[in-house]
Amino acid sequence: MNGKMLNDRSSLLSLLRTRRSAKPRSLAEPGPAAAELDQMLEIAARTPDHGKLHPWRFIVIGDEQRDALGALLRQALSEEDPCAPIARHTKEDEFAHYDGTLVVLVSAPVQGHKIPVWEQELSCGAAGMNLLTAASALGYVGAWVTGWRAYSPLVTAALCEPGERIAGFIFIGRSETELEERPRPARNEVVRHWSPKA
Repeated sequence: MNGKMLNDRSSLLSLLRTRRSAKPRSLAEPGPAAAELDQMLEIAARTPDHGKLHPWRFIVIGDEQRDALGALLRQALSEEDPCAPIARHTKEDEFAHYDGTLVVLVSAPVQGHKIPVWEQELSCGAAGMNLLTAASALGYVGAWVTGWRAYSPLVTAALCEPGERIAGFIFIGRSETELEERPRPARNEVVRHWSPKA
């Protein structure tokens, strides 16, 4: 970043230009207060949504529910990998108890609608990005992760309605360590200008 601060909130463009996620295990308390989280979720919902379907949901996992989440993840791991060592079960319990606030982003497309499911899934992804940006704007750091848990039938059944799936686990807290920039693609690697074929 050429020495520039990450998650620079001095202006909207600075924040967008420098926004950076963290690793969930590096987050620290406190997470956002209830009013701040409500604000973040309201902003997250202001996403492109062709058909006004809001084909996504947010599930807030409260601190008092983290033990139950840990038990669910350990049970799911036992089904996923019956030979998983104790260390992996411990890791799942640690995941469930990471610091900060945990929001599960659920993709909930309206099946059989004229708006293609793909467009609805894109709207869900945009809602997740809005949540991360809102968290950064309020001085927090977000971490959006998936992993095997997001695809586990047992975890999905516990958190989702039929036809829904987990788009990610989003942790929101403070960063214990200074954020480091990661490699970004050069503009010419990802931007093309169309030239009609003759």
